[in-house]
Amino acid sequence: MFARMNINRLVMVLGVFAGLAGAVSASAGEVEDRIAERLSSVVPGLKVISVKESEAKGLYQVQSNNGETIYATKDGQYLMTGDLLKVTDQGIANVTEAARAEARKAALAEFGVEGAISFPAKNEKAVVSVFTDIDCPYCRKLHAEVSKLNDYGITVKYYAFPRSGPNTPSFSKYESVWCSDDQQAAMTAAKAGKSIEPVTCENPVLEQYRLGGQVGVTGTPAIVLEDGTMIRGYVPAQRLAEGLGLL
Repeated sequence: MFARMNINRLVMVLGVFAGLAGAVSASAGEVEDRIAERLSSVVPGLKVISVKESEAKGLYQVQSNNGETIYATKDGQYLMTGDLLKVTDQGIANVTEAARAEARKAALAEFGVEGAISFPAKNEKAVVSVFTDIDCPYCRKLHAEVSKLNDYGITVKYYAFPRSGPNTPSFSKYESVWCSDDQQAAMTAAKAGKSIEPVTCENPVLEQYRLGGQVGVTGTPAIVLEDGTMIRGYVPAQRLAEGLGLL
């Protein structure tokens, strides 16, 4: 799957990067810093997480806070969006997706598990982080199999990603679940379509929603494995366990 960027933004960024042609002789580090500064200045709201030389000689890999990966030439005259593929003896490897996985793993580790609504396995063999929307039909289907996942040794940690965004009924519903005395029971009831008591408190729902955007969540459920790999959409419990090598 190839990353996309609004064409108007791409034209703007290309124009700015053309002005970086004089950076060819810059020392290591200066090129990366300037790329980050320029990109951040021309794309409102964009935060560059990292800039580093890619394994493809002559290309710099730019990781942003919205989960996009962009490539720039050292002289700054060319900018490329999309996945970088590598031909190996074993076949085609997706270099960009591997970088995204690393970035997701780092972002989740930095954010931490505090605030996640956890359904732990007694004999834990694997942990999955699931960005979920209470009103999403396939999220509900996945939740109906959480007990099976637990039986397979898979702990499920839920992070909020109400697709409708802040200040919407779905967002408020997730806040009520998080603020409930029994989060697990409230989550299960809400996922079953039952009404739950509206509750408010200081909560991390907005921060988790933003985290989802940072790691590239575009729909729910989004299942992130421990190595940062993202599975987009519902996967039956047995198939997920098989994919994790547990069966």
